Amino acid sequence: MPEFFDKLEIRSADERAAAMRMMLPAQINNAVTNAPAMAARLALVDSANVTDRAALQMLPVLRKSELGAAQAQNPPFGGFAVATQFAHVFQSPGPIYEPAGRGDDWWRLGRFLHACGVRSVDVVQNCFSYHLTPAGLMFESAAKAVGATVFPAGTGQTELQVQAASQLGVTAYAGTPDYLKIILDKADEMGVDLSRITRAGVGGGALFPSLRAEYADRGIQCLQCYATADLGNIAYESQAMEGMIVDEGVIVEIVTSGTGIPVAEGEVGEVIVTSLNPDYPLIRFATGDLSAVLAGTSPCGRTNMRIKGWMGRADQTTKIKGMFVRPEQVAALVAAHPEIVKARVIVERKGEQDIMLVQVEAAAANTETISDTVQSVLKLRGTVEIVAVGSLPNDGLVIDDRRKYD
Repeated sequence: MPEFFDKLEIRSADERAAAMRMMLPAQINNAVTNAPAMAARLALVDSANVTDRAALQMLPVLRKSELGAAQAQNPPFGGFAVATQFAHVFQSPGPIYEPAGRGDDWWRLGRFLHACGVRSVDVVQNCFSYHLTPAGLMFESAAKAVGATVFPAGTGQTELQVQAASQLGVTAYAGTPDYLKIILDKADEMGVDLSRITRAGVGGGALFPSLRAEYADRGIQCLQCYATADLGNIAYESQAMEGMIVDEGVIVEIVTSGTGIPVAEGEVGEVIVTSLNPDYPLIRFATGDLSAVLAGTSPCGRTNMRIKGWMGRADQTTKIKGMFVRPEQVAALVAAHPEIVKARVIVERKGEQDIMLVQVEAAAANTETISDTVQSVLKLRGTVEIVAVGSLPNDGLVIDDRRKYD
């Protein structure tokens, strides 16, 4: 099946649900049995009952700050890793340490490069860093998975990058979205023809439509993935370029920012990922990123859930009148009133004082009753405004801090 990486990409909904019913309990059991930190978090969980997203949503969310604190107490992986021997260990800012196992395409990015059209005849100029962080090796193992040849270029030394791309016959680029333009612009300046580059797989930054269009004008199809050092590939574009298809090695949920509560399909929320990697079983890991589920399946034929891609950061905790207000408190406010569909806290500065407005979507509601709940849950007084259902923006914000800090 040259069009698809494997048969997993084109499973029916029933086939994928059946696989989840087997794999998810096994992964929970693996985490509880072999990863001490996960065992402490899931001590009361019966893994046999965790067979779908609905059951998964009853488990606690793991945040990166908790992972970092655990690693500081119990280095290097805080008790969250199963394997004791890894091929590599990486360091991200924090510091946070990430393992890499010994299996082929451990981060599962081969699926993405295959979707980009990269094959065994290609030479991939890998411009992701090989220093401290795993991105370089993530894409090297991906290229190996599709049989391509890799030029491990890393970053910098742009003139040498241009020279090598020309002399090696590079046909595909892997790296951040904007560095390819730097290479191409330098090639133009040097009078070097790099027209053999026709494919690009990018990540680690925003791919703006204007930049993608510029690459297309040069005959380069540029697709992007959404991956992290902790989780590997989360989602990726196909040549249909209609959203990002969730990778087959993870389970993705979109929840209200700062909580584990799922949002309705199409609503923006925080991306929560459960990894099915047996070496590093991160269960309900909060990425801190915002996205939304796209309805339906991709026109390319891949059948897994799609998301819109990266839509911003989810951490909205804000200090108002000296008190922290967190997204989970806003979620608790909504949960306390069945008539409320959605709520948003808006904070502004007037007359050297913080002013808090709480907008709630409801067909009908008692402002005074909701005000009492605001005070008891948020621990602050604020003005409550009832707005029409559907009128609040679908941007994932539940706390909108409009104060100027410059």
